[in-house]
Amino acid sequence: MKNYTSLVPVDRTIAKIEQILAKAGALSVHKEFNAGQTTALSFMLPTPQSGSVTIRLPANVEAVEQILIAGVKRPQKETIRRISEQAHRTAWKIMQDWIEVQISPIEMRQVEALQVFLPYIWDGKKTLYTALKDAGFKMLPAKGETR
Repeated sequence: MKNYTSLVPVDRTIAKIEQILAKAGALSVHKEFNAGQTTALSFMLPTPQSGSVTIRLPANVEAVEQILIAGVKRPQKETIRRISEQAHRTAWKIMQDWIEVQISPIEMRQVEALQVFLPYIWDGKKTLYTALKDAGFKMLPAKGETR
């Protein structure tokens, strides 16, 4: 797993992500918290048609933590605490890397920002990807079908 030994504090990684998003044209960036930990970033992305859309990017810390704990034979309480802290650092560093990679083709005008972040459009309750998944992807044409 990439960044599984990162020592960069989560706050510093998130500040870097905010800088990247601002440089890419984000109008604002908002943080979501749970138990004092940042769980997701949302940002407003300008669009020519509707003014702007909200994009929500969660860091799946729990998934990273499960993978890290699975690598320990008999984790003790202190080990689990350290793994939890590492999972936060790792999840956010992975998110930073992903965002940096996604921004590159946007900067090179190979794609539009909305193309990259389309699955993460947030309506306040769920992302576009989650809405499609919940609907069984029935909104999409079946193989060989055109709409």
